[in-house]
Amino acid sequence: MSELIERERILIVDDEPANLKVMREVLGNDYRLSFAKSGELALQLIKNEPPRLILLDVMMPDMNGFEVCEILKSTPETAHIPIIFVTALSHEQDESEGFALGAVDYITKPISPAIVRARVKTHLSLVQAQQLQLAHIDLINRLGRAAEYKDTDTGEHIARMSRYSKVLALAYGMTEFQAEQLRQAAPMHDVGKIGIPDAVLLKPGRLDENEFEHMKQHATIGAKILENSSSPLLQLAHKLALEHHEKWDGSGYPYGLKGEEISIEGRIVSIADVFDALTSTRPYKKAWSVDQAVELLKSESGKHFDPQLVDLFIGQLDAIIEIKNTFTR
Repeated sequence: MSELIERERILIVDDEPANLKVMREVLGNDYRLSFAKSGELALQLIKNEPPRLILLDVMMPDMNGFEVCEILKSTPETAHIPIIFVTALSHEQDESEGFALGAVDYITKPISPAIVRARVKTHLSLVQAQQLQLAHIDLINRLGRAAEYKDTDTGEHIARMSRYSKVLALAYGMTEFQAEQLRQAAPMHDVGKIGIPDAVLLKPGRLDENEFEHMKQHATIGAKILENSSSPLLQLAHKLALEHHEKWDGSGYPYGLKGEEISIEGRIVSIADVFDALTSTRPYKKAWSVDQAVELLKSESGKHFDPQLVDLFIGQLDAIIEIKNTFTR
């Protein structure tokens, strides 16, 4: 019984009992199967226990497969479930309609058992990969928040600065994928603060020279935590941890990189991080106004910050302020 519970569940929807029987014979040894003879019953079963995958007939009375798919894809709780249409329809227009509604694949009737098994295995593997990626991203955010809670009483800083980073990356010309990767990696930029003593991190005043040297170590501590990963996302996070305090004029730390020696991702996160730090309350300062923070960015353009990125950031100020207001409690 426990073996059956551990199998992935597939819902098969078809109004013809003979077709359901065939699918049971093809897939029953490898997966937990649920069956529905109508669209209405399928929606009820999905509400009670969402499956990993749905094999959905198109031509059914009362509610056809396209209508079922449209309902599922318009509902947030079920929109993620992959749907494969199993149908005798073979016109290109029918396939186009199904894909437009959000289906991931088509299997034509009469079915080939080998094709059914292969398509099901492929799409379940994609689901597993997606879940692993989501878990990966969630872990990155949680580790970033763990470091942030040592520094302030909220994790909203990383929510804001990571989104500022994405806005600036898109303005710079990065693709949506590249900008989203940067947003996902940015929460880890300060993970090295885990290794900084609270007496330094939470001091309600300016750090003395010795304390500042301790604080500067968070960049290399964070890089050590994140180094040697095979994950592109963690490789990017490693770069951000190491470079987010480098400055355009070479006066930053830990290595005194200058200009384009600093990666574009590091330069973007630097602006996003400083802007949010300035406009947030910290143990050692009150929050600055947006106008005051913008003036600081302008005055540090060409010194602390890449001048081109400063101009682009200011050009996106409406989007930045919207994020700031959304993630401020």
